Amino acid sequence: MLGDVTQTTDTAARDASEAPGRPARPRLRRVHRAWIVAAVTFVTIIGGAAFNSLPGLLIDPLNREFGWSRGEIGLAVSVDMALYGLTAPFAAALMDRFGIRRVVAVALGAVAAGALGSVWMTASWQLMIYWGVLVGLGTGSMALAFSATVTNRWFVARRGLVTGILTAAGASGQLVFLPLCAWIVAHHGWRPASVTVALAALAVVPFVWFLLRDHPADVGLAPYGGTYEEKPAPARGAARRTLRVLADAARTGPFWLLAGTFAICGASTNGLIRTHFVPSAHDHGMPITAAASLLAVIGVFDVIGTVFSGWLTDRFDARRLLAAYYALRGVSLLFLPVLMAPEVHPPMVFFIVFYGLDWVATVPPTLALCREHYGDDSAIVFGWVLASHQVGAALVAFLGGVARDTFGTYDVVWYASGALCATAALMALVIRRVRTP
Repeated sequence: MLGDVTQTTDTAARDASEAPGRPARPRLRRVHRAWIVAAVTFVTIIGGAAFNSLPGLLIDPLNREFGWSRGEIGLAVSVDMALYGLTAPFAAALMDRFGIRRVVAVALGAVAAGALGSVWMTASWQLMIYWGVLVGLGTGSMALAFSATVTNRWFVARRGLVTGILTAAGASGQLVFLPLCAWIVAHHGWRPASVTVALAALAVVPFVWFLLRDHPADVGLAPYGGTYEEKPAPARGAARRTLRVLADAARTGPFWLLAGTFAICGASTNGLIRTHFVPSAHDHGMPITAAASLLAVIGVFDVIGTVFSGWLTDRFDARRLLAAYYALRGVSLLFLPVLMAPEVHPPMVFFIVFYGLDWVATVPPTLALCREHYGDDSAIVFGWVLASHQVGAALVAFLGGVARDTFGTYDVVWYASGALCATAALMALVIRRVRTP
């Protein structure tokens, strides 16, 4: 495996070591710079994803302190998720224009400003500005389109595996920050938790600025597993290009099927579980810290499931993988209402493990299908597909809160999401394949 991630040092130095009369020395090998860039990207996504740990933890504290309904709070979360998705395709084009480092550094600053500004809010419209607009724009600029851009530029081999690893970064952030933020909320209130998220975002900025590089040609390298190419000139007209790519993709059937399935993916993950699982479990008497710990465990198995999904995507039909993932997710959600209880019991643990393996396992095959159908524009197309993911998440984040206010329970939301996942499984199977010579 070492050979997969390393390369030999300078040829002249190697030849010198093998000169007559000089004892042979082992060839020194070094890690390819692409893996360092991938590692920095991983850490960056973790820092940017810290805010995603907060909304589910703060619904009850904000409701108690300010009297805001779950629908009002859910609306702010939905604005964040919608902007997250709508920003992603433009962010991919902006990275082509201004470079990855600049865009991501500004995005981290926006997340920190939104999280820190919320400490002084007193009205629900301020929640919309801080959580919805600032954090939505910031996290959207570091969305999965960021991972797609890095993967497309720096890797030719192992793309599926790297996509899985970078996708798992969001879950890793959840694993790190959920228990920490839950403990802070329980013992010190929600404001210190928000400050913690702001500091986490700012702490990543130096890594981005000093270690991340926009293109392999910046350091005189070929992409991992590929051949050397000159760095292309900055692409001007980022917004125009983003809209043109959307117009072209919208004329094809696979785009709408991918967008539809990914909207359901967002509805059944970020919009549903990440936003409403903790308050739903709390409705059944489970302490917030226990429910947040379960959500963090989902993050543990999400890392495993997503990396394994990337490995599978390099080897099997992405359409069939997507259909299997959505079908299994839908079945698990149908059982969730009967598993809710005041204590954590084995059937709930089984759900958490099973659901966690499937959480964002859909990303590697979805990105692979975008790459297969749309080539050089795949990162921007995937950004638009991700926008549909977040629109679906935003709708359920809002409607889930409204349903809880209306019916006094989340059960109807779980059942409806299970049915949607069954629909997504059927949609994945009818995506046409690209015929290659």
